[in-house]
Amino acid sequence: MTKRTDSDHLKFRKKKISLDWGKSHNEGDVSPYQVVGANVLVLHPFHKSRPSGKLKATSSLRTPEARLEEAVSLCLALDLNVIDSILIRLTKLTPATYVGQGKLLELADIIALEKIELVIFDCELTPGQQRNIERLLKIKVIDRTGLILEIFGERAQTKEGVLQVELAHLTYQKSRLVRSWTHLERQRGGFGFLGGPGESQIESDRRMIGDRISRIGKQLDDVSKTRSLHRSGRKKSQYPVVAMVGYTNAGKSTLFNYLTDADVMAVDLLFATLDPTMREIDLANGKKAILSDTVGFISSLPTQLVAAFKATLEEVIEADLILHVRDISHPDTEAQKEDVMTILLSLGLEEGPDCRIYEVWSKIDQLDDEQRQACENLASFKHNVSLLSAVTGEGCDEFRLALNDILAKGAKIVKIAYGHDQGAAMAWLYQHSEVIDREDTENGTILEARLDEKLIGRIEKDPSLVGRIVG
Repeated sequence: MTKRTDSDHLKFRKKKISLDWGKSHNEGDVSPYQVVGANVLVLHPFHKSRPSGKLKATSSLRTPEARLEEAVSLCLALDLNVIDSILIRLTKLTPATYVGQGKLLELADIIALEKIELVIFDCELTPGQQRNIERLLKIKVIDRTGLILEIFGERAQTKEGVLQVELAHLTYQKSRLVRSWTHLERQRGGFGFLGGPGESQIESDRRMIGDRISRIGKQLDDVSKTRSLHRSGRKKSQYPVVAMVGYTNAGKSTLFNYLTDADVMAVDLLFATLDPTMREIDLANGKKAILSDTVGFISSLPTQLVAAFKATLEEVIEADLILHVRDISHPDTEAQKEDVMTILLSLGLEEGPDCRIYEVWSKIDQLDDEQRQACENLASFKHNVSLLSAVTGEGCDEFRLALNDILAKGAKIVKIAYGHDQGAAMAWLYQHSEVIDREDTENGTILEARLDEKLIGRIEKDPSLVGRIVG
């Protein structure tokens, strides 16, 4: 980690969803500050024994060192200059400051010595704790939720994405106004004949944020309705929808680009993808499906983001198949799987034998021979796993065939008769199903095809359009 020069300083930047509320109250304003390029100190407090009280439990599969490393990666994703990162072992939670004041005084010396401009706590702080820590350290403090929200604010590109991130920002900041705007603790005069203290500035700002949250909520309700209509349209097209999910930076976008020839941003960076993308994917025998690339998940994903991105995440739950892309080369791959499943279950996904999840173990090109053999042995005992590398292409063709078989599961083989004037209907069947055999007769053509229940229902409903089932 390289230190910045003395000429570097803490920068504040105005953005389309993050302006200075202390100066203006324009629609779309969210946060009273925006930190960019600061020298930062990253802290991960953890308990040395079983957590109790308000000290939240974390996955037993991930070590404190791994969590600290992930926090540093989050900072790098925001182009922050990480000067140092420290693990803080806790015996108990200090209600006022989360970490004991003695440890905070030690950190104050490090902050002064290293010329730290921003301290990031890799945990969830209450507004009061955040305010108290800032007073003791005399420096700006951000918790894990605030850091992730800042990253999402940087990544949002579409109008929907901007609205979703703005809603999450507003919800988060509403409870932190008193921490951010101590200069607004005065009250202004009231109206009417009796006068009185009137409405405090902090109450006015909180009310304005509440009004903005309400307006964004209505706009996102419209987005949800629009997405629902789009899903209905896709169901009518009879193309199955496959949603890709996974931990952030697991390789979803790289695989998406390989399978669809798209150019979605795919870099070694946390939360490189935020706005969902859908493309057609070619399966075996000319069949097609719709593949959706979604935002990556992460441990302790802020509840504000899960709520704000509900319309987007509904696409995952409503999909015909969910592809869980895992970075099998990552040392915390099992812990990452646990975090992803926790979020999916919170969205309403039901576990069980009929669960619509297929695992894709990506980045096998980064495994050594011993690790690779272990993964192959483990995968051989599972029926819902594919090993591949979207970088080298290894295993991708086999995965495409496996995907075709999964989507065809439960399909029936039927014979459909067509007249000589039903060429368009025959072409439709070739496009939407797997045609196994063809027999041309004097009266027309009989196609033998593998169909799922949806297609069979459509043919039975309107045989004049798509043929007549004869066997």
